[in-house]
Amino acid sequence: MEYPKLEKEYHVHVYDTGPDGRLSLYSLFNYFQDIASDHAVLLGYGRDELLKQNHFWVLSRIYAEIDNLPEWEETIRLTSWPRGTDKLFAIRDFEMRSAGGQRLARATSSWLIIDRDSKRIQRPDNNLTRLNSDPGEGNGILRNAGKIEAALPGGKTTQPFKVKISDLDVNHHTNNTSYLRWVSDTYDLDFILRNIPESVEINYLSESRFDDTVEILTSVSDEDAGLFSHSALRPAGSSELCRVRIHWKRILS
Repeated sequence: MEYPKLEKEYHVHVYDTGPDGRLSLYSLFNYFQDIASDHAVLLGYGRDELLKQNHFWVLSRIYAEIDNLPEWEETIRLTSWPRGTDKLFAIRDFEMRSAGGQRLARATSSWLIIDRDSKRIQRPDNNLTRLNSDPGEGNGILRNAGKIEAALPGGKTTQPFKVKISDLDVNHHTNNTSYLRWVSDTYDLDFILRNIPESVEINYLSESRFDDTVEILTSVSDEDAGLFSHSALRPAGSSELCRVRIHWKRILS
């Protein structure tokens, strides 16, 4: 079966970059969210269409492998396509290439359809499920996003902070990429300037809303100094909102 793909061009603006002049992680994931939303609308599964059935999309997991991040003023091309279902998950993949065609990153995401009133997960319909087939060599990522472990107790914990208006999406929940921005802010500036992410994996576990209190717990792998695990927590009861795992590599001088 031919995969319905959407390709969009993005110009990396200065507000999309971090202190190293490269596309920031949360801006990259904003790009993923943007093209996924646009393509869902074109395929008849956009937010407004789902609301007619009292349903909405929830991003549950996402995994990205990064070869390189574009710099300020570069232009990239991002492609996205649905890849059928995995049990209750609807799968969507992404690939980012430079203007010259070099692959910069690829990612896969797992989405759930939720009923607004009951909050129960809805089974994807046959039109989504029928896309289960091989997307072709080199087009997809090697594996689906999976469950990741929480940050280990005893790691470094941030001071508690409040969810702000600028963190919210149109559903009045914390935007998916806000968690990644919060996690990025836990790193030292020198570390960010000397390292680049190789992979990022996120599990979204529970929603947070305006004025909720959150803290970030971070632990580093004993076996791999470049592997960081983060948990976004509610201090009261320590319930987990989100898990993020980032593998970093040193930038060669």
